[in-house]
Amino acid sequence: MGAGVGGHDAARWRCHWKLEKYQGDDTGPAATPFETIEREGNLLMYGGVAALWHRLTGGSSVAAFDASNARIGVGDGTAAEDAVQTDLQGTNTVRKGMDATYPQHTDGTDATAATVTFRSTFSTSEANFTWQEWAIFNAGSGGRMLNRKVESLGEKTSAASWVFTVQLSLA
Repeated sequence: MGAGVGGHDAARWRCHWKLEKYQGDDTGPAATPFETIEREGNLLMYGGVAALWHRLTGGSSVAAFDASNARIGVGDGTAAEDAVQTDLQGTNTVRKGMDATYPQHTDGTDATAATVTFRSTFSTSEANFTWQEWAIFNAGSGGRMLNRKVESLGEKTSAASWVFTVQLSLA
């Protein structure tokens, strides 16, 4: 019987992401963003899939997407997503490490265990260019690109800090 036909073996990669834009460097709990962009979707990269399977089967030669290694990268590239890509396509790119306590994942056997959340804050001195693409990586340079999305997100300037949150799940 085919996948998903009369059975329960179909799974779906889901991505929910949010970009919050703040005036200056104050992104604390009391701060209010002047703009929030929230969307669904991205493209899972072959290299990212291979890294997940490698780590799942006990391999250690590919870095984990953990607090030490994970990065959200942004760039000004507009080339369409392609699953064989290994890096952002823009001329201007920045990979930013995780905020404290990220990535977040709760181990368990219920629906919340199917999700991991990544978050990076780009301060007033970082990534000041037009954001057209983003991705998740497992290294500050090189490494594996897990996913990529091309979408115009606006021009970041030194007058603002932007907080990027990506929630991935398999369900």
